[in-house]
Amino acid sequence: MLSRPSPTHDRPTATLDPPARDRAGGWLQWPLARREAAVRLFCFHPAGVGASVYRQWAAALPADIELAAVQLPGRANRLAEPPLASIPALVDALATSLAPHFDRPFAFFGHSMGAVLAHELTHALRDRGLPGPRHLIVSGRRAPTVPDPFPPVRHLPDDAFVAEINRRYNAIPAEILAHRDVLELLLPCLRADIAALEEFVAPARPPLDAPIAVFGGDSDRQTPVAHLEPWRQETAAGSCVRVFPGGHFYLDPLRDQVVAEVAALLRSDTSLAGGSPPP
Repeated sequence: MLSRPSPTHDRPTATLDPPARDRAGGWLQWPLARREAAVRLFCFHPAGVGASVYRQWAAALPADIELAAVQLPGRANRLAEPPLASIPALVDALATSLAPHFDRPFAFFGHSMGAVLAHELTHALRDRGLPGPRHLIVSGRRAPTVPDPFPPVRHLPDDAFVAEINRRYNAIPAEILAHRDVLELLLPCLRADIAALEEFVAPARPPLDAPIAVFGGDSDRQTPVAHLEPWRQETAAGSCVRVFPGGHFYLDPLRDQVVAEVAALLRSDTSLAGGSPPP
């Protein structure tokens, strides 16, 4: 979802490694290149925003973890590209585009829509016989087996659509709502993301062989703690649930705490901590 801080700040991030970004075809942003890092953390953003929501995570992570922030089409430096309103289409493109960057131990973190993409991409990589993440961290999203408790909104006209999204998530800043031209610029991407989520039904599959950590806010009305627990069924490699104070966007005010928790999880994972970067 659109979230505070305002998505008007969602501009291309300066990178210290442009060639690597270009090899991913624009699908990745590298806020801080760390060529010697032992672990690469791919972060998947929520609906309606882009990779810049993770910009400040990079410097907060330990030096042995490099952050690669996924950038979906239709936003920021990819604004001229049409957004993809399909989870399977997004996952297929991500599997192809990100594969060259699985050259060292890696993990996935995804919040809200990003959690869906991270989880589905993990399955897609397994299906393709490609290396998968050593750890999957999903945040602010109900487990795939939990039905959507809310009626669909993708069919609503613009004003009603915006009002309902804001009622559910309080996610569109007042300054965006006050400038119709800016709002109209952002709406196609938000609509596509919501349509992708509402139309997608995860198929029944064997559990993953990567551990899953599940994050959520204790006052998240969209994703209560009871909807986080069933994620444990999605893996045969162990799971944990971490509940933070806050609502659906608990990540914003608790960034340092969340980043520290992510880093601790990755460092405690011997399959990651024991890895070494390629020469």
